Amino acid sequence: MKKFTNLNTYYKLLYLIIGTSVFFFLLYISLYIYTIQQENHVYKSTITQYNNEVKSLFELSSSKNKTTIEDVTFWDDLVKYTTTKDKVWFDNHITKEFESYEVDYIGIYDINKKFISNITTSKVNIKDFIPKGVMVNLNKTKYLKFYLRIPEGIVEIYGATIHPSNDPKKVKSKPSGYFFMARLLDGNYFEYLNKISSSKVKFLGKNELAEDEKDMIVTSLNLLDYKNNVVSKLLFKRPFNLNYRNTKDILTIIIIASIFNILIYLYYSKRWVYKPLQLITNILESGNRKSISDLKLASGEFGHIGELFEENDHHKLQLKIAKEKAEESDKLKSTFLANLSHEIRTPMNAIVGFSDLLDNSQLSEEEKNNYLKIIINSGNGLVSIIEDLIEMSKIDANQITPKIKGFNLELCLNELFETTKVTIPKGKKIDFHILESSNPISRNILTDETKLKQILINLITNAIKFTDNGFVAFGYNFNEKEGKLEFIVKDSGMGIDQKHLSEIFNRFHRIEDDFSIELSGLGLGLSITKAYVEMLGGSITVESVFKKGSIFSFTIPLNYDNIENKVKTSKTKNAFINNVQQTILVAEDDKINFLLLKKILELKNYIVLRAENGQEAVEICKNNSGIDLVFMDIKMPVMNGYEAFEIIKELKPNLPVIAQTAHSSIEDKEKVLSSGFTNYITKPLDKEKIYELLDNIFQNSN
Repeated sequence: MKKFTNLNTYYKLLYLIIGTSVFFFLLYISLYIYTIQQENHVYKSTITQYNNEVKSLFELSSSKNKTTIEDVTFWDDLVKYTTTKDKVWFDNHITKEFESYEVDYIGIYDINKKFISNITTSKVNIKDFIPKGVMVNLNKTKYLKFYLRIPEGIVEIYGATIHPSNDPKKVKSKPSGYFFMARLLDGNYFEYLNKISSSKVKFLGKNELAEDEKDMIVTSLNLLDYKNNVVSKLLFKRPFNLNYRNTKDILTIIIIASIFNILIYLYYSKRWVYKPLQLITNILESGNRKSISDLKLASGEFGHIGELFEENDHHKLQLKIAKEKAEESDKLKSTFLANLSHEIRTPMNAIVGFSDLLDNSQLSEEEKNNYLKIIINSGNGLVSIIEDLIEMSKIDANQITPKIKGFNLELCLNELFETTKVTIPKGKKIDFHILESSNPISRNILTDETKLKQILINLITNAIKFTDNGFVAFGYNFNEKEGKLEFIVKDSGMGIDQKHLSEIFNRFHRIEDDFSIELSGLGLGLSITKAYVEMLGGSITVESVFKKGSIFSFTIPLNYDNIENKVKTSKTKNAFINNVQQTILVAEDDKINFLLLKKILELKNYIVLRAENGQEAVEICKNNSGIDLVFMDIKMPVMNGYEAFEIIKELKPNLPVIAQTAHSSIEDKEKVLSSGFTNYITKPLDKEKIYELLDNIFQNSN
C-alpha cells in the first residue's frame, strides 16, 4: 500500500481505471455474449422461416397458371388446331378467353417447333421468342416453368405439350404441339408479391449477392431459364426488430454498478486531482506566476501542464509580434489602396478633362487628334489596371488552374518575339533579340503555353518599360538530368537597388523613386508573374545592379510530350475588299455599347440590325435569312449569349457568331472559344481589331 501511495497521479488513476475497467469489461462481455447468442438464435430461426415462407408464397403465386396450362393442354380441339391452324377457332376459344388466363402472352407451336399463332397484351410486343431448346426439354418433362429476358423485361413462362383429352397424364400419346403462357414481371407483379409476402421485392442482378441490412431480414430467389442458368434474382426484404425482456434487467445491473463506480471516482479524484486543479484555476484567473511554479513541481501530467502554461506565456509574446506584423500588413494595404486611387484617378482625370476640352469648337484638327490620343492611351492604361486587379483577385481565390498541353517551345518563343517587337515605342533605342540556345529543344514540351507566354510578356514588357537605350533579350536553357527548364530575361535598363530586391514580388510594395514615379501602374505585374511561375511548379529569382540592368530567371519542370503534334503552317492572307454590303446582327442590351459598335460597323458600310436580348437574337436569325454575321453579348437579360448561341447554331450551323464580353482573362477567352464561337472581342472595343476580324471571316467565307 505504501508503494501505491508513492506513485504519481498518473499511475494512481491508471490502477484505479484498470481495476474498474476489468469489472465493467467482464460485465459487458457477459452481456455481449448473451445478446449475441440470443440474437443469432432468433435471427437464424427467423431467416429459415422467412425463406420457407417466401418459397411457399412464390409457388402459390404460380399455382393458378400451372393448373390452367395443365388443364388446357389435354384438349382435343387444341390438338386439332395444331394441324388445321384455324384462325376462327383460335379467336373464339383462345382470344376471347385471353383475359381470364391473367397472363401477358399465349403462344402455340406445332410438333415441328414452328410458330403458329399468339396473343399478347400491350405490355409484350414480340410474338415469337420461345427458344427451340425449350420444346426439346418439354418432350421429356411435358411441363416446364422457366424465366427469360426479352426486350420488355423478364417474363415468367409456363410451357406444356399438347395431348388429346383421353391422355390427361400425357403418357399414352405423343405431343401434337406446344402451348406457352407468359407473364411480364412488372410493377403489378411486384405489387402483388409485396402484398402477399409483406415484403419489399425487387430485382437483383444475377451476379449480385443479397446483403444483410440493419433491422431487416433478407432472402433471394433465383429465376432460372430452361437450362437452369440464372437469368436474374428476386430480392425479398422485411423489417425485423429484436426486443429482449432480459435487457432491462441487465441495464439495471449496469446502472447500479456505474453508480458505485462513480462514488469511487469522486472519493479518489478529490484527493489526487482537486489540489492540482486549484492551482490551474488560480493560473487561469490571475496568471499567477507562483502558481505556475508550484504546478511545475507537481508530479506527473500536472507538472507537464505547468510547463505548458509557461510555454503559453511565450506564445503570447509571439502573438504580440504577429499582431504587429498584421498591423504593418494593414498599413501596406492602405498604401496600396491609396496608390490604386491615384492610378485610377490619373487616367480618369485625363479622359474627363480632355473630353471636356474637345467640346470647344475652336480647336484645330491637330489639337483634337492630340486630345483623342491622350484619351485613348489613358483609357488603355485604365483597362490594364483593372485587368491586373481582376487577375490578382482570381489568383487569390484559386480560380485559375494551369491547362497542361504539348507545344513547340522554339515556335512559341519566335511568335512571342514577333508580337512583342512591334510594341516597342519608337522613341526607345533598344536592341531586342532572342538569346540563342546552344542546344535547342527538338521535342514538344508539356506545360501551360498561355501562362508561360504571359510570364515572359510581363517580364519583357517590364524590361522595355525601364530601358530607354541598350538591349532587352530573352531565351532559355535546360537540364535533362535535373528535369528543369530555365528561362532568362535580361536588360540594360535602370536596374533595381539592392534594398528593393526582396520586395519587388510583393503585391503591396511599389518602388518609389524619381524614375518610377514617371511610370504608371500598380506594381502587380511581378506579383502575378510570380504566382503564375509557382502555379507551373517553378520558382523565380532576380539579379540586378542599379543603373546597369537586371536579369530575371525562372525555372519550371521539364516534361516532354510523348504525342507530337504537327506544326500548322500559316496561310498567306490576301487583303479583303468588301464589295457586298453584309448584314450584321448586334445582340446587345446596353444602348451605348450598341451605338458604339453600330457606328464602327457603319464606317465600313455594313448594314446593322439590333437585338436587345438573346431571345430577340434567336427570333431575328430564324426569320431573316439575310444575316451574314452576329455579334453576341454574353451577359443579357431574358436569354444570355451562351443559350442564344446554342439555338442559333442549330438553326444556322454556318453562321459566324462573335462573342462580346467584358471579361478579358485567359480562362474567360478559353471558355468562349471552347463553346464554339467563331471568335471573340473584349470591351472596351478596338475598332481596328474589329475590322481585321471581320475581314478575315468574310474573306474565308468567300
